[in-house]
Amino acid sequence: MTRRSSTALVALLMFAGAATVLLAMGRPPICTCGHVAVWGPVGPTQSQMLADWYSASHVVHGLLFYAILWVIARRRPVEWRFLAALAIESAWEIVENTPMVIDRYRTATAALGYSGDTVVNSLSDIAMMVVGFLAARKLPFWAALLLLVSLELAPLLAIRDNLTLNIWMLLAPDRAILAWQSGA
Repeated sequence: MTRRSSTALVALLMFAGAATVLLAMGRPPICTCGHVAVWGPVGPTQSQMLADWYSASHVVHGLLFYAILWVIARRRPVEWRFLAALAIESAWEIVENTPMVIDRYRTATAALGYSGDTVVNSLSDIAMMVVGFLAARKLPFWAALLLLVSLELAPLLAIRDNLTLNIWMLLAPDRAILAWQSGA
């Protein structure tokens, strides 16, 4: 078995493991509305479909994981760094869907009605991280940086939220930012 096929097999097992854990946690496999769509707009089906405005933040995760792992583990094979990023993202998807984190989103961010992700959305988020990681590997630094900034600006302008604000509001909620995000 080649290194590439071994990496692909381990990656598939990580996807399956994340799905198994999320299902065991009681996360719904698909939207409780009964269907799966490509896009979940802002509202009750957000984080329930394959993609939504927050999918961009998972591509950003991949870009950042690639850069961080290149800095701290560049002597490791890229396959190792890829699997490390995949493990981190999979763990985040599990942690993000715990009652504690869901409640934190509801109380500290503009995601007042957030009820967590469906399994299909979580797996799509993990896949989005993979897209970001692979893009960072192939793109020149300036293009990866431009992509990162674009992926932060687009949801900021469209829904007044992005990865930066999401982390900020989870760790150090700010009433002024919450008011702006809420359109007040």
